[in-house]
Amino acid sequence: MQICDFIIVGSGSAGSVLAEKLSASGRFSVLVLEAGGTDRRFYVQMPLGYGKTFFDSAVNWNYKAEPDPGLAGNADHWPRGKLLGGSSSINAMVYIRGAREDFDAWAAAGNPGWGYDDLLPAFKALEDNEAGADKWRGVGGPLHITDCTNAVHPLTRRYLAAGQQAGLPLNPDFNGASQEGVGIYQITTRNGRRMSAARAFLRPAIKRANVSVETNALATRILFEGKRAVGVEYLQNGATKTARAGREVILSGGSINSPQLLQLSGIGPSALLKGLGIPVAHANENVGANLQDHVGINYTFKGRLPTLNQVLRPWWGKLMVGMQYILTRSGPLSLSMNNAGGFFRTDPTAARPNMQLYFQAFSTVIPKSGERPILTPDPWPGFSIGLSNCRPSSRGEIMIRSKNPRDYPRITANAYSTNADVDEMLAAVKFVRKIASMPAMAEIIEEEVLPGPSITSDADLIQDFRKRSGTVYHPVSTCRMGPDPARAVVDSRLKVHGIEGLRVIDASIFPDNITGNTNAASILTGWKGAELVLEDQK
Repeated sequence: MQICDFIIVGSGSAGSVLAEKLSASGRFSVLVLEAGGTDRRFYVQMPLGYGKTFFDSAVNWNYKAEPDPGLAGNADHWPRGKLLGGSSSINAMVYIRGAREDFDAWAAAGNPGWGYDDLLPAFKALEDNEAGADKWRGVGGPLHITDCTNAVHPLTRRYLAAGQQAGLPLNPDFNGASQEGVGIYQITTRNGRRMSAARAFLRPAIKRANVSVETNALATRILFEGKRAVGVEYLQNGATKTARAGREVILSGGSINSPQLLQLSGIGPSALLKGLGIPVAHANENVGANLQDHVGINYTFKGRLPTLNQVLRPWWGKLMVGMQYILTRSGPLSLSMNNAGGFFRTDPTAARPNMQLYFQAFSTVIPKSGERPILTPDPWPGFSIGLSNCRPSSRGEIMIRSKNPRDYPRITANAYSTNADVDEMLAAVKFVRKIASMPAMAEIIEEEVLPGPSITSDADLIQDFRKRSGTVYHPVSTCRMGPDPARAVVDSRLKVHGIEGLRVIDASIFPDNITGNTNAASILTGWKGAELVLEDQK
């Protein structure tokens, strides 16, 4: 049996940060349990390689949501990272913190210390932003952020011009003074390689004698003495093992695995646990509930100018960009598929944006089985303008199906289950068409391929986005933070209500979703959570 001060379950965006910060002083011993294996794989390190990892069971849990009435009955594919770095090792690398108002709302809901002004110093401290330091950005931190301004595809400039013609301002930094507008995305890479949380935080920590990482170690149960968490049971190479924590057990499994492990351990909705024959250690109806996610759709166009399709599709193009990447760590393979994007309001009277845009200088209408066809796009010059909602009102849940820790939990997303979500998405897709109709884009568009010019009525547009929408992989809030144990799972110090020695520190604690991609805020949660843990050590 291993004995240490802290056990961290999960080496993802938050867990990697925790391992680094809790071990930095040398005072404490840290054990990290990761269900997956190494991140030292070519398609993990190569930024555009996430087209290959999207269905790869070697590095991906490959979850599937329940058939969703809101998505025309589709059962959505939910990739999550199953390797060092977690989902930060297989994501699209777009670096968006979220809006000031998001975090201020967290604080206003009874979570002191989580307002934007509280968190800004932490964001700046963890960042090494290539765009340089200013009032909002940080440099010199562990997480390198690449400024892609001079690397994006030429079509991106037309998208930015069209966005401005449609009434949006040009925004040089979505993590700066405000989010609204169109601009080029910053991404988490360094020298053409993915900058996952494992690369930024866990790799430096592993070099310390007081840090040990166990891979292929599936946590199956939290161990308790009375109402105190004292260790973790896990499966590794067919054997059941235990580890004991002298100070705390910290769950950083993410929005699926953290509530799953709590439920398997007897913390969760009492009727669910009793029905599965799991002894109730502490009843809490919120564990696995309040699931929030961003849902998105692409509008795809056939262009009159070459796009990345003409480079990435033919064998000689693949060879050319492959050589460019291997020799110089530059070119299309060193970037995210989302070169640019933006934020806009579907209601001009609203105080802040509620929709996010994505621009992709290639298209993948023709699917390839078992692979997200980023590296094999369509044979004609295509590009896409995508969007996703930022703060939908629909709520779902993630609940275990059995007491077997290997059984995947039931993911019920309930996408578009409120009229407000349907109404704002209808307005949003109309705005995408407005951008495409602006002179800068219209003059190079041959035709709209998806959904196509025949889809014009509100009923048809709604039917189309129900059929073609899907998660954009930002699930949060399944172990939400809040002061009231009747409505939340953890308090503002991320301690599980009703249990001692146990915290949840990952995106599952978000009280509500944020405006934009969730990886930056997940890393921030690890950073802030580590500070809270260290403050509480006597």
